Amino acid sequence: MKFYNLKTRSHVDVPDSAVKKMKMTRKTKSGEQVRYALTAEHEGSKLFKFVNEATFKASNATEVKG
Repeated sequence: MKFYNLKTRSHVDVPDSAVKKMKMTRKTKSGEQVRYALTAEHEGSKLFKFVNEATFKASNATEVKG
């Protein structure tokens, strides 16, 4: 899967086995906001890729708490 590394400002390919999915929820004044992300670690850098709910559910990566 392709991620963008902010430190090196370049795209990196991460094997699908190293990708995890994360659901982040926070309270706002008007209710609750849910963000879906795919995460990985590559050469010491944590990588995040925000995705929509359909892509999140279709991914077979292991889910971690966020």
